[in-house]
Amino acid sequence: MEKVVLAYSGGLDTSYCVKYLIHEKNLEVHTILVNTGGFSEKELEETEKRAYELGSKDHVNKTILDDFYNKAIKYLIFGNVLKNNTYPLSVSAERIFQAIEVINYAKKVGAKYIAHGSTGAGNDQIRFDVIFQTLAPEIEIITPIRDLKLSRQEEVTYLEKHGVHYSWEKAQYSINKGIWGTSVGGKETLTSHSALPDTAYPSQLKKEKEETITLHFEKGELTGLDGVQDTPVKNIQKLEELASAFAIGRDIHVGDTIIGIKGRVGFEAAAPMIIIKAHHLLEKHVLTKWQQYWKEQLANWYGMLLHEGNYLDPVMRNIEVFMEDAQKSVTGDVKVKLKPYHFILEGIESDYDMMKSDFGQYGEMNNSWTSDDAKGFIKIYGNANKIYHNVNPNEL
Repeated sequence: MEKVVLAYSGGLDTSYCVKYLIHEKNLEVHTILVNTGGFSEKELEETEKRAYELGSKDHVNKTILDDFYNKAIKYLIFGNVLKNNTYPLSVSAERIFQAIEVINYAKKVGAKYIAHGSTGAGNDQIRFDVIFQTLAPEIEIITPIRDLKLSRQEEVTYLEKHGVHYSWEKAQYSINKGIWGTSVGGKETLTSHSALPDTAYPSQLKKEKEETITLHFEKGELTGLDGVQDTPVKNIQKLEELASAFAIGRDIHVGDTIIGIKGRVGFEAAAPMIIIKAHHLLEKHVLTKWQQYWKEQLANWYGMLLHEGNYLDPVMRNIEVFMEDAQKSVTGDVKVKLKPYHFILEGIESDYDMMKSDFGQYGEMNNSWTSDDAKGFIKIYGNANKIYHNVNPNEL
């Protein structure tokens, strides 16, 4: 019997795929769940058990937190990447690395086919297929949900036909959780006007009394919280647990999909939003104007290319070198006040803070130039405008 490796999440779509590949394609199904921080050990055990109950011949759970951080999240922080100034690439970033692990597993077991549960209307189908086609062009891709244009109700009905009960209430929302945030899709996000109900978000409000925390950065990486040093990955997890209790980081992202249609998805990303905003504030104090400007341009491209599945393009490595080099002085502490549903950046402390220079205080006094120096500078600074309007007196 020929083998197929399925990128498995334990959700409705991949549960359907297991049964379809067995009963309709007569294939030996091997499933792999690539954990990017969305599953606890208990949940991983339950998901593995579920995969075998569905009929998987073999199942593998592969956790890639450190690899995912070092190859993607680190640079998303360095670049303060928010798609459309909103979305921290919670799911789009992890799909690339999940696809790479699926390929590795497929080659290991000698699979002729690779399968995933993406639809034909979203971005994930492209992210998965581009990686698959690039790294394993010899392996054929099977996509049941896309090919059959299935509705969620049709998937639930098919599973019930094969003795698998799947809660319709649970099926109404698509939840994808990882260390860099959780996406939430449902009937409301298919509209342009409806908000997701509070209950659709995995994290609920548990704390209402505000708290102030301190984030410690070293060369752009989050190395500690409130004086306790740890790895960036563990610090992200600790911050997420703390801040999600305030229901921080909820929003709805609206963007242009890779295939050209508009898309709308809810998300919650407490730690990513706090880290990006705190890191950005620190950079405003320690980087020059032109460092900030050019990093913003390159980071915008980096986020877009990663979002659209182009991680393997060598230009990504070029941009990463620039962004990492720009982090040499991004070291210091940022104080953040946590409140229900939002947070406030209170300020920073850093040995590289350029506000502490002896040259002057903004709006107050100058220590390194005279008033005549200022007047002369302003006179020369305005020359280009003066010349233009002298030649074009009727322009304004």
